[in-house]
Amino acid sequence: MKPYAYARADSVEEAAELYAAHPGARYLGGGTNLVDLMKLGVEEPSTLVDVSRLPLDTVDELSDGSIRIGATVRNSDLAAHPVVRDRWPALSQALLAGASGQLRNVATTGGNLLQRTRCPYFQDTGKPCNKRAPGSGCGALDGVHRDHAVLGHSPQCIATHPSDMAVALAALDAEVELHGADGPRTVPVAEFHRLPGDHPEQDTVIRPGELITGVVLPGATAGLPSLYRKARDRASYAFALASVAAVLDVGGGVVRQVGLAFGGVAHRPWRARLAEEALLGAAPTTAAFERAADLELAAAQPLRDNGYKVRLARNLAVDALRRLAPPTSA
Repeated sequence: MKPYAYARADSVEEAAELYAAHPGARYLGGGTNLVDLMKLGVEEPSTLVDVSRLPLDTVDELSDGSIRIGATVRNSDLAAHPVVRDRWPALSQALLAGASGQLRNVATTGGNLLQRTRCPYFQDTGKPCNKRAPGSGCGALDGVHRDHAVLGHSPQCIATHPSDMAVALAALDAEVELHGADGPRTVPVAEFHRLPGDHPEQDTVIRPGELITGVVLPGATAGLPSLYRKARDRASYAFALASVAAVLDVGGGVVRQVGLAFGGVAHRPWRARLAEEALLGAAPTTAAFERAADLELAAAQPLRDNGYKVRLARNLAVDALRRLAPPTSA
């Protein structure tokens, strides 16, 4: 590991100033991903700006029925929060499906959103990777890509985003709060992560120096039936081969509100807008769920070894929707 400087910020404003004053700096929260990448030589920051002690470690209920989650709230604390478990259960389930208990005790909300792909070609500095070294190529395209993307990938990159939490947040219409040189702004979680295109090195729409200060879960999805399901190679501590977060509100025999997002299949949490549009106003039948999932996944472009993900994602989505609203007919 190369030497680096260290500075601790006492306020959001000071963190942004420290970052701007040290070109090549990185924010340090829980460090569960960044430190690993430093050990591998993938990340070589000039300075670590420690934001772990900023006053962003609370979950606050707001007057409009939403909640604001501070960026340094630990994943284990958020998963166990009684309001989250009761009103947004998909988020709690997604958090508990990610990593190990020890990692969840350290990992933060902001850091979870910014974690980088676990593509082995990205993590191995001896292999070509356009995400790590733009212009070097993509070793996974003709290499080992069983775990890689089937939706939204490009010839430059086929990596997947690893977060479970972000998939649930996307389906729940959450927003990311950011603070930077131009002041605060918010971005929907579903639009926070980028597809690779010609610049896979840019994971998100975050601007240089911006700091995630929190995430807001809207009152509009509070209390609606929701769940998160994940398929992986082993029962614990493994990234998703495919996952799904679903929110479903049924009334009067039809779907009144729906949020659906896939994980493990694209460069970002994949909000299934086409499936949602197909389901709104439809009767909650198995056939309707299958048609909606098929419509969304018709855009899939599986690679040599990962075509199984299309069927896996479809089955997860249909199963999740059926669990939330048992269909009235087959």
